[in-house]
Amino acid sequence: MTSRVHTITEPVENSRTMFDLLGGEAGVRALVDRFYDLMDMEPDLKELRAAHGPSLDEARDKLFWFLCGYFGGPDHYIERFGHPRLRARHLPFSIGEVERDQWVACIGRAMEDEGIEPVLIERLLESFYGVADWMRNREG
Repeated sequence: MTSRVHTITEPVENSRTMFDLLGGEAGVRALVDRFYDLMDMEPDLKELRAAHGPSLDEARDKLFWFLCGYFGGPDHYIERFGHPRLRARHLPFSIGEVERDQWVACIGRAMEDEGIEPVLIERLLESFYGVADWMRNREG
């Protein structure tokens, strides 16, 4: 009896990083920009916007740099600032359930607006919710 060897000629889809699936740096930048644009103009995100101070420029860059590495791309954030230490870096900001929920809603809208596949949005929102909930440092 002879055995057959099957050769895979197509790349396996699950070998792509989230960074690649989101369109690389351009896709992550577009997502981050849409996130902060929504935060800046939507009245139901006012508590989240207020927590960011007068300018969103620094926050835009930091989130972009962080998400690139978080999603499996270049570690721009770590190269600039070292380990993210997310909770420690967010302690100076008052973050409760309202801010958590608005952050998650805002990133969800931004992903929808950027045309990210619904199944991918759902997967990312689960992850983002867990991180956002961990950032809470006060009740309410």
